[in-house]
Amino acid sequence: MKIQLFVPCFVDQLFPDTAFNMVSILEGLGCEVCYNPEQTCCGQPAFNAGFRNDCRAVAEKFIGDFNAADPIVAPSGSCTGFVRNYYGQLFQEEGPGDGEILPIQKQVYEFSEFLVDVLGVTNVGAALHAKATYHDACGALRECGIKDAPRKLLQKVLGLELVEAADCEVCCGFGGTFAVKFEPISTSMAEQKVVNAMKLGAEYIISTDSSCLMQLDAYIRKHKCNIKVMHIADVLASRKGRH
Repeated sequence: MKIQLFVPCFVDQLFPDTAFNMVSILEGLGCEVCYNPEQTCCGQPAFNAGFRNDCRAVAEKFIGDFNAADPIVAPSGSCTGFVRNYYGQLFQEEGPGDGEILPIQKQVYEFSEFLVDVLGVTNVGAALHAKATYHDACGALRECGIKDAPRKLLQKVLGLELVEAADCEVCCGFGGTFAVKFEPISTSMAEQKVVNAMKLGAEYIISTDSSCLMQLDAYIRKHKCNIKVMHIADVLASRKGRH
């Protein structure tokens, strides 16, 4: 199967290894991965900040950089959810969509849902001997309805003990500009997630979104907590021992 790779801003600038790991996994499953180096952002930051005209310009470029014939796979539920749910609204008054669901909206997938729901794969041969808990990123859970797919994949990782946190669906506190405008609340939310994960004895907090993991990792590093974060693509690319 031919797929198009979309690498979100966070991953491109801060966590490029996650993108490379995703490519490695997809190619290992027989996918032909195509990457357009001209791609940029999906437009979500501008949209969330209220700059709709700027967002529309970025979104138009996104539509031009990808095609609606082949699946577009991204290591981010947040970006996937934005394209899937808001592009039609964005072009309601003008632009290529005229308020209708654009063909490209139906072709965007978050990485774990693509593996499970499209390819029908739950075991990629990964191994990570550790104890971990999974954080449901808001974008993946609430915008895309992704709940079971990442867990099905993690349950097949050799040596990984997956424990559920009572607050697995609670926001990490990032929320883009929310973390800047409401820093004390944002920090408290991150603290709750980290502390609860540590109480479970988890060595890792795993998620689909690098933005959430960056938020949690900032708290972990500042307070020197004995726990790490890991993107699901990086977990699935692990082959033995401890990462």
